[in-house]
Amino acid sequence: MDGKYTANDITEIVEADKAHVWHHLYQHKALETADPRIIVEGKGMRVWDQNGKEYLDAVSGAVWTVNVGYGREQIVDAVAAQLMKLNYFAAVAGSVPGAVFAEMLIDKMPGMSRVYYTNSGSEANEKAFKMVRQIAHKKYGGKKHKILYRDRDYHGGTLATMSAGGQIERNLQYGPFAPGFVMVPHCMEYRKDELGLGHLSGREFGVAAANLIEEVILHEGPDTVGALCLEPVTAGGGVITPPEGYWPRVQEICKKYDVLLHIDEVVCGVGRTGDEWFGYQHYGIKPDFVTMAKGVASGYAAIAICVTTEEVFEMFKDDATDPLNYFRDISTFGGCTAGPVAAIENMRIIEEEGLLENCTAMGARMVTNFEAMMNKHGVIGDVRGKGLFIGIELVRDRETKEPVSEAEIGAVVGACGAEGVIIGASNRSVPERNNVLCFAPALIATEADIDEITGAVDTALSKVFAP
Repeated sequence: MDGKYTANDITEIVEADKAHVWHHLYQHKALETADPRIIVEGKGMRVWDQNGKEYLDAVSGAVWTVNVGYGREQIVDAVAAQLMKLNYFAAVAGSVPGAVFAEMLIDKMPGMSRVYYTNSGSEANEKAFKMVRQIAHKKYGGKKHKILYRDRDYHGGTLATMSAGGQIERNLQYGPFAPGFVMVPHCMEYRKDELGLGHLSGREFGVAAANLIEEVILHEGPDTVGALCLEPVTAGGGVITPPEGYWPRVQEICKKYDVLLHIDEVVCGVGRTGDEWFGYQHYGIKPDFVTMAKGVASGYAAIAICVTTEEVFEMFKDDATDPLNYFRDISTFGGCTAGPVAAIENMRIIEEEGLLENCTAMGARMVTNFEAMMNKHGVIGDVRGKGLFIGIELVRDRETKEPVSEAEIGAVVGACGAEGVIIGASNRSVPERNNVLCFAPALIATEADIDEITGAVDTALSKVFAP
């Protein structure tokens, strides 16, 4: 830290926080007898709290967002210059950075063509849901309106996106939800017994897991199902990578039943999975909608996007005489110019510094390190992930796969914090399955950073699960 805060300043800040700030995903009873952690500065992969303690951030701002790291003057300077020139105008009109970034983005997404700006991942997903519903009315008399979503996937915290929420615990006490949303089974091979597919593995399992989606479509009636919304790699539900054969079969099913495919890239997008710009691009998927947020601007400005094909776009202007024919929607902060400007520089940094390739290499190193630790720590049941998006599932017994307790997971996270490394964990997600440690360090991570992260986990597991 640069020491610009005095002890008195920090005391006042902590008091103001305790008195007035409602933290996310936090039980505030604990703050009646303790101070909140306040992050006051970040640089590269590191952040510092109000007490001057340094942490290596292994989750990119706690929720997989700061893809290019902290303290990027290139982004900050560009945003400042744009704000002086034009900070905002509603997206009923265009803006220079909005047009420039849209072109840059579409260049990275063959087959997609239209960019709709919003302010959050939840909102971006809702835009896609609204488009699906409007298409249902325009083409199918309103009947083909159902939207399928997957067990363990997460699409946002609004009531509409929670209606498509596959993380049961996150939804408890917030219903009733919007009708017309139907869940399909997950595709986690490690938990294939839950699907009745324990006898299958590899490609056979992947195809069979996808076929479970077809069974749901047939049960609901293909003439009622309008879209399927999936994460390319399930995020908070356990970092679940799709098995071989899964995505090609999903694509076939969507085409067979005229179901629009919506890929939620809020977490995986803009380099997180390595090599490709988006997670879906690893699997040969041709989506109708792609939504994104988080890493689009690495948290330097709020921005989220719903991207569609030209075919989808054309459906909203095919009859100009109909006053209901266009997409009657607006996102207030979709008109902010800071977001696209930050996104432009964020994308340039990723290209100039070869961060897609670095993400792949460092992700492989992290997986190798964790797999090597399995010989030492029997509590590690599974290591999985893509690029720098990795989860390790902790179990009491590798044979039974009985999950460790949430308290033990919390203890591991705390022990890593004591080592100066911030890691994540599945939280209030799936009942009896909140047992996955989550890692998503910035794409700038070095070999030394990766080794420090995995070393802290090694130490933490030894402390929490000492024989």
